[in-house]
Amino acid sequence: MRTLFYAGTALVLAMSAQAAWAQDSAAQAEAGAPAGQGLEEIIVTAQRRAESSQRAGIPINVVTGAQVANAGITQPSDLSKIVPALNVQDAGGANKTFFLRGVGNFTVNGYSDPAIAVNYDGVYLGRPTSTSGLFYDLERLEVLKGPQGTLYGRNATGGAINVLPAKPKLGQTSGFITGSYGNYDSLNLQGALNLPLSEIAAVRVSGTVVNRDGYLSDGTSDEQTEAVRGQLLIKPSSDITIRVGGDYSHSGGKGVGSSYAGKYALNFQTGAYAFVPSGLDKSVGLFDPVAQAYRQTLFLGVAGRNAAPLDDDIYQDNKFYGFNGELNWDTDVGTLTVIPAWRKAKLDYKFGAPAFIGYIQEDDEQFSLEARFAGKRIGMFDYILGAYYYDESNKGNYTFAQQALNTYQDFRAKTKSWALFGRVTANLTDRLRLIGGLRYTGDKKRFDGQADVLVVVCTATNQFGVPNCPTVPLLPVTDSMSDLQAPFIVPPAGQARPIGTTEAILTRVTTAVHSPLRNHELTWRGAAEFDLTSRSLLYASVERGYRSGGFSLAAGYETYEPEFITAYTIGLKNRLLGNKLQLNLEAFWWDYKDQQIGRIGVDRNGNQGQFSQNIGQSSIKGIELDTQFLATRDTLLSANLQYLKTKYDSFVFTQPAAQTPPLTGCGKTLNGSIYTIDCSGYPAFNAPKWTLNLAAQQTVHLGGYKLVGSLDTQYRSKRYVQVEFLPQELVRSNWATGAQLAFGPEDERWNIAAFVRNLENNRVVVNTPVYGLGSALTETTSAPRTYGVRVNFTF
Repeated sequence: MRTLFYAGTALVLAMSAQAAWAQDSAAQAEAGAPAGQGLEEIIVTAQRRAESSQRAGIPINVVTGAQVANAGITQPSDLSKIVPALNVQDAGGANKTFFLRGVGNFTVNGYSDPAIAVNYDGVYLGRPTSTSGLFYDLERLEVLKGPQGTLYGRNATGGAINVLPAKPKLGQTSGFITGSYGNYDSLNLQGALNLPLSEIAAVRVSGTVVNRDGYLSDGTSDEQTEAVRGQLLIKPSSDITIRVGGDYSHSGGKGVGSSYAGKYALNFQTGAYAFVPSGLDKSVGLFDPVAQAYRQTLFLGVAGRNAAPLDDDIYQDNKFYGFNGELNWDTDVGTLTVIPAWRKAKLDYKFGAPAFIGYIQEDDEQFSLEARFAGKRIGMFDYILGAYYYDESNKGNYTFAQQALNTYQDFRAKTKSWALFGRVTANLTDRLRLIGGLRYTGDKKRFDGQADVLVVVCTATNQFGVPNCPTVPLLPVTDSMSDLQAPFIVPPAGQARPIGTTEAILTRVTTAVHSPLRNHELTWRGAAEFDLTSRSLLYASVERGYRSGGFSLAAGYETYEPEFITAYTIGLKNRLLGNKLQLNLEAFWWDYKDQQIGRIGVDRNGNQGQFSQNIGQSSIKGIELDTQFLATRDTLLSANLQYLKTKYDSFVFTQPAAQTPPLTGCGKTLNGSIYTIDCSGYPAFNAPKWTLNLAAQQTVHLGGYKLVGSLDTQYRSKRYVQVEFLPQELVRSNWATGAQLAFGPEDERWNIAAFVRNLENNRVVVNTPVYGLGSALTETTSAPRTYGVRVNFTF
């Protein structure tokens, strides 16, 4: 009913506003005033050339820097509000997972590659953890949907997100400062200053500070970010432009938190689980005294006792650095672009969102160099040729402390990747174009790591056959095994030692991986574009994408192979009614093979761990409709509708039987000591069937001032948010509505705005980490209702 209400309201507004626009235009013509210019043209560089987004024959969503600021976007997880095809999950600490139409990265460690490429200022970011602290003073965001098989650096099976900062401007002294304050003691400051140094040089310096209390009762899901960026632009001649930049950001606070949804009680005789809700509100964080008391009711079957309170020493102290440059040299035969870049991240954080403590210490460093040449037309042909080189090294020390089980990982990983690429456009007529592209990529990887798993195993049982060691101590959070103290005596690998006189033992299993991995792949794109009119573009394409294989620190799953996706797209982009109506339609079908899926499971040695394997094959189909209507010169209506049908055609894996059966909503069969788990037929997770964004903006002129009101809402239908496909991981459909009212002069030198987001005050579940040892389900949720005031000054 609500969908029909919003759609009907939008339709009535559109029809009445169109009549008003016709009257307004006629009145202007009679008075001799110029008519409105229509919808804004947004220039994008998604295809490595400057063009209107309406002339780009690719599936793309574009968000301007002003829209980013108005939506209050400060972190990658906020992008889901304004890009219907995108879902971004906070996975604890600095970890982020990106999903586009059900395609994404399941793992977030330092030795796996993302499926959605995030590019900052033209530079590929190898680690999803390095995507914070970027969303300020932006020119725009470009979200490309589907594989990027020819023009983009690495591993873009699902899509790419281009984060493009505002650039220095020659001969201009300008800048802005924006500040907002709201509930949860939320402070958001950002600003920029553009200064000319001479006729041929300019500098731009910008920065941001975000400080907000946590959304949960224990202070988690807070935000503390500081970032600064500097850029220098030099144009020594009309043919050469040089730009260099550097940036730094820091993330602090406690990081994302979660709450207990409930626990799965196991009947040891039947092997069946029954879900028992916790009764705790979604606002009660895991470290709240009430939640800590609840935690002590969780039974750790392997240890034969209940869980202990979580160690509450959680924090983030993550630092990110980067330098990049861009040279553009226009010649008589084309334009040469060279982009060198260096980036470094130093991660140090503890998080507890999955109901155990993860202690991450990691250093990431990458160097990349891209050179491409956009040639001037030769006969009917336009072309781009390029080369790309990427060198990354990662060093990590991880502790995952689950009380009855501690995992210690030490690793070093290196990746070297190179590519040659090209794209040719044949302009068969003034209206018809055929496009072909190829990219040859070579990936060379090396991984050296060791994982030690220590498990507290109870050897005593009660009369019902249930493990029973009520006095056994649980493993503390430590940096390494050597930090453990009595009564824990760390045994040699593959052996066990008694834990005092508790009738429990401490076992140790070691997995070492020392392995190279090489992949070489040819990816391609074929497309056709036809101009139906000067403002209507019909396009179709087929593109092949690839993501390289990788490593896991788990016995039997040490390496996994590349995954592939082939995407078929047909689309229509229109500007109608004198450039006042935008109507874009896209239909797509993605064929996903050898899908890499990461999960927490039991490895071949019977130990719990996180690993990836090629167990997925899926089909993704859908339609997306994007429309904007400038009903009058002061009334803008927009709607974006996505229908998505996804299905795992094949999702079957095995795991050894442990003391407790696997916790899954999928079908499972036991054959000897091996479980076969079949999730085939389920939809992709993080992929709602329906997503609808509606927005309206109205401007009222008051003398030399104006009042701008805006209203937006988003609907997402039910969807799974984790791959266990448990009934409790199916999130019901929801709406999220925001509103803003801004006042300022017509010249927009300043304005003051009041805003509210999530009027419904729904804490929507976005992730459901399972604490396997305690058979507990936790929930990470979106922000509750937030509101505040924002002031902006420009000069």
